[in-house]
Amino acid sequence: MKIATFNVNSIRKRLPLVLDWLERHKPDVLCLQETKVQDSDFPSLALASTSYHVTFRGGKSYNGVAVLSRTEPEAVSYGLDDGGSPDEERLIRVVVRGIPIINTYVPQGFELDSPKYAYKLNWFKRLRTYFQKHLSPTKPAIWCGDMNVAPTPIDVHSPEKHLKHVCYHEDARKAYQEAVSWGFVDVFRKLYPDRQQYTFWDYRKPSSLDANKGWRIDHILATPPLAEHCTKCDVDVEPRRDPNASDHTFLWAEFEISMS
Repeated sequence: MKIATFNVNSIRKRLPLVLDWLERHKPDVLCLQETKVQDSDFPSLALASTSYHVTFRGGKSYNGVAVLSRTEPEAVSYGLDDGGSPDEERLIRVVVRGIPIINTYVPQGFELDSPKYAYKLNWFKRLRTYFQKHLSPTKPAIWCGDMNVAPTPIDVHSPEKHLKHVCYHEDARKAYQEAVSWGFVDVFRKLYPDRQQYTFWDYRKPSSLDANKGWRIDHILATPPLAEHCTKCDVDVEPRRDPNASDHTFLWAEFEISMS
């Protein structure tokens, strides 16, 4: 099974890029974040023409998540379901061939003294509760998406300069790690303990890609029974060089399990 994740930063703007990547790489599942389109305007027909099943939830101009899968999901649910404040359009859970896949677009946080940052930290707590309710660490499951956290110093350029950044601050990293410690394994880091590889390069710094001043904030994680079957995980940097690129690029992983 090949699964990929990509913060598309507007599905309508990046549709040709997504269609091209699907055609060339043929993942079994592609999770998208920040689709930035309300459901009535989602380009479902264009994506359906690829023969992928398309599941999505979005809102106008902000947030939004989608899952494209070769086989029709056996179950679909949206959002955190703990009765708390609305989590916007940030989570889809699908079950594909018996494997739950949770696609998240974690809040960015804005500034450390902003209510949005407190919301981000609490969102991770709510997410761990969600895992506890719907999954088991002893059974196969995948969690992927734009986590808006660089977990360790190797995951961000010049880490000493970003200690007060909402995506690297110690509280954000701790909140993320507490969610991960419920029972997930970062499969990229499992395969490459010491490799520096980014998934995001800031638009506001035009030379960031060429200078490789980036962040690894997009992740694919799996519970241990599935993580042990992950044989490949990599980042496709080339789409980030596209004239109409997102500021993120595709991360993908392969698991040696039967999809029949």
